[in-house]
Amino acid sequence: MAEEMIVKELDEVVVRFSGDSGDGMQLAGNMFSNISATEGNDISTFPDYPADIRAPQGSLTGVSGFQVHIGAGKVYTPGDKCDVLVAMNPAALKTQYKFCKPQAVIIIDSDSFTKRDLEKAKFTLENPFSELGIKNEVVSAAITTMCKESLKDSGLDNKSILRTKNMFALGLVCWLFHRDVKVGEKILREKFAKKPEIAEANVKVLYDGYHFGENTHASVSMSYTVPSKAQKEPGKYMDINGNKATAYGLMAAAEKAGLQLYLGSYPITPATDILHELAKHKSLGVKTVQCEDEIAGCASAVGASFAGALAVTTTSGPGICLKSEAMNLAVITELPLVIVDVQRGGPSTGLPTKSEQTDLLQVLFGRNGESPMPVVAASSPTDCFDAAYLACKIALEHMTPVVLLTDAYIANGSAAWRLPDLNTYPSICPPYVKLEMADSWTPFQRDPQTGVRYWATPGTPGFMHRIGGLEKSNETGAISTEPENHFLMTKLRAEKVEKIADSLPPLTVEGDPDADLLIVGFGGTYGHLHSAMDQLNAMGKKAALAHFRVINPLPKNTAEVLRKYKTIVVAEQNMGQLAGYLRMKVEGIHLHQFNQVKGQPFVVKELVEAFSQLF
Repeated sequence: MAEEMIVKELDEVVVRFSGDSGDGMQLAGNMFSNISATEGNDISTFPDYPADIRAPQGSLTGVSGFQVHIGAGKVYTPGDKCDVLVAMNPAALKTQYKFCKPQAVIIIDSDSFTKRDLEKAKFTLENPFSELGIKNEVVSAAITTMCKESLKDSGLDNKSILRTKNMFALGLVCWLFHRDVKVGEKILREKFAKKPEIAEANVKVLYDGYHFGENTHASVSMSYTVPSKAQKEPGKYMDINGNKATAYGLMAAAEKAGLQLYLGSYPITPATDILHELAKHKSLGVKTVQCEDEIAGCASAVGASFAGALAVTTTSGPGICLKSEAMNLAVITELPLVIVDVQRGGPSTGLPTKSEQTDLLQVLFGRNGESPMPVVAASSPTDCFDAAYLACKIALEHMTPVVLLTDAYIANGSAAWRLPDLNTYPSICPPYVKLEMADSWTPFQRDPQTGVRYWATPGTPGFMHRIGGLEKSNETGAISTEPENHFLMTKLRAEKVEKIADSLPPLTVEGDPDADLLIVGFGGTYGHLHSAMDQLNAMGKKAALAHFRVINPLPKNTAEVLRKYKTIVVAEQNMGQLAGYLRMKVEGIHLHQFNQVKGQPFVVKELVEAFSQLF
């Protein structure tokens, strides 16, 4: 063993924690992210949950992973493959080794690699490393034994002691990358403030893992540092995931508009955390109702909107199917409503914990009748705040339901987020009726410039009215089945949505201004597409990226941008939904497609290889 260990400085590193669902890998990964963010690194994370509620211990289907990419500069993705893999059992090693770089360090709990453990993971040889052909550096630590020895006098039962193994692994990883373990201690004491004995046990084991690496050099040839080189904008930062950022964006919009926020929802993976987060903020006037089903969640939100609240309903793809009739009620009544769709793998129950972009055509067209609805797509965990704010602004100012698309990848993934100054955000001004309108007002009287109907909330003197799901007369607001009136109302609702484009920023293009290839995408693929563009430009190829935030209506310069490029590739995690929509909306363009539906994020290397063939 060398007395002085070599310390290598890296610009970026990817660490993947993996083990049974009960091994606490999500907590260990989240804490390592927070510790690294505190050090000033940029971060991007990817929690990879199993679809099983609780698979048998040690089974291949029950492995839970958490990947974090930390960088000295800007980090766009959680990384394709990892530099360090923590595998707490043979099943984790077998399923997660494919994510390792050739030179990756693998850390294992040797106590969990017994013959019985190997059999559960369907290994046939006693040496799993030779069976998998692994030649990487392996740090084999008796983590279970050391945790038991460390806490033998703690008074905790054996089950509670074994739950600390993740902190030993985290401490070892913190040593390997020269992270400040005291930050981890602070996080643990805050998390377990009401259970001090649990906090003390986890803190002790965290330090034990750190000192194990420090005292033994953990049998590795070198340790690493990832200094912070990026000049961050001054302010307060926090590690935030997309669901929490979405919840914060909704609350910010309600405050800016001077309205109460109402959420009518039904729990569904991976959107439920938005309901959980908003339920914590009753002090801010937030009202949350967990309804009996998806339809009731959306219908109650429509009622809250009629009553004058900023109304929201949250769900995933299967819930959008069920909510569609109530969503259409908001279309025909022209009431503001935000529908958050955290996309997951489908069809049917599909892949509940995995991520796709396969709901696009459903939210654009998946309702009966001509039912135009604006669609906004968030591009990253932190962008969920701004996208939620924008969706609320469009809904309230244009009296329309709006769909906000996120996905499981950005909803559960996290990044360092600078707390915003709400004073810098644009105002939100709903088109309320004015008192002088009382004598001549009808429910579908519209602003002549925007086509938006005026909003009369219940209790406003002189503005008593009824609205509902049957078609109404444009002139009187009474029920009407007149053919010409229905055609007129259909056109007015469509024109109102199209006019929203007048208030939206133009489609921007990043990258080489003289690009030979334009990459097009939307939503949570932004980081991977941006990284692919950067790599292509570094290779001497000329690439640019146009990423859509608002998909309906399209930005007014969409056709101008797309017709400028000879070669365009639309990359999406579906079978070509955005590409088909763009062909329908913009005539005379030829689009190449890159499509994957794997339930996993794009791999940047695969994108670069595919895009390179188009030059």
